[in-house]
Amino acid sequence: MSQRNCSKDGPTSSTNPEVTHDPCNYSGHTEPREHQGGEKTPPPTYLFCGLFGDPHLRTFKDHFQTCKVEGAWPLMDNNYLSVQVTNVPVVPGSSATATNKITIIFKSYQDCTDQKVYQAVTDDLPAAFVDGTTSGGDGNTKSLQIVEKVSGKYVEMHAKYIGTTVYIRQLGHYLTLAIRMPQELVMAYEESQDLQLCVNGCPSSERIDDSGHLPLPVMGQLLPQGAAAHPRSVYTLETATTKCREKMLVKDIYFHSCVFDLLTTGDANFTAAAHSALQDVEALHPRREHWHIFPSSGGGCVGKRSKFFLSLGLVCLILAAFL
Repeated sequence: MSQRNCSKDGPTSSTNPEVTHDPCNYSGHTEPREHQGGEKTPPPTYLFCGLFGDPHLRTFKDHFQTCKVEGAWPLMDNNYLSVQVTNVPVVPGSSATATNKITIIFKSYQDCTDQKVYQAVTDDLPAAFVDGTTSGGDGNTKSLQIVEKVSGKYVEMHAKYIGTTVYIRQLGHYLTLAIRMPQELVMAYEESQDLQLCVNGCPSSERIDDSGHLPLPVMGQLLPQGAAAHPRSVYTLETATTKCREKMLVKDIYFHSCVFDLLTTGDANFTAAAHSALQDVEALHPRREHWHIFPSSGGGCVGKRSKFFLSLGLVCLILAAFL
């Protein structure tokens, strides 16, 4: 005390102060911290899932799939969060669908929030939960909050108590969804809830992609007349490629999804959907090197460019959507 010129009067702080953590702030109790022996707990691992377009699904395992999944399907259903989407056919005669309804249930958690339900449908993207509130938790904490970014077109949900962020957008007549959530919470579910598209992908019977990836077409090749998508579509492979290149310079899986959607529907809004989906990846995906997925001849890979171009790949994919 004398060596450090400390006062002998009044209380002194402990050399090992007890650290308290806010139970309603996930990052607050999972940050790296030292234990006895100098060891530190690793930071939490975050996962990303996204759904957009016709529809294209990026799972928590960074698998990219194009699926039919018409009707209501669960994207995820764990102990903390449930997300269900409803998909409807885009054009007559095609098995391709797009999302027109999203229901999210934030389950009650300790004293941080009561159960909150959010529901969006085409042309009704509210900035509040079903009960009319815009946040969960007490007035000061707001451990769960909805933020409207663009009125009727783009909302974000931030659930601090579970370290989770959700983006929902409406582009054209359909909705897109992007979620970032800690891995340990994503995997906290019962075995009976294995049907979760974000976790396990689409059932094989619902897949219309080629082994988990969109094969690269030869740029400039026109679809044969018999393989035209739908009379509404005014795009050829060449013009669809040009249209998608206006917003997306990197020819990754999002670019080729854009081309596929234009050929399938003729709806230019799907170009904006693919571009926004990639922006959401860049905002929420924790690993920059995994932002772009490049199709390959060997089942798809993350962050690596394809060595081979499959000239008929996208044509076959279009045909598969109309079987």
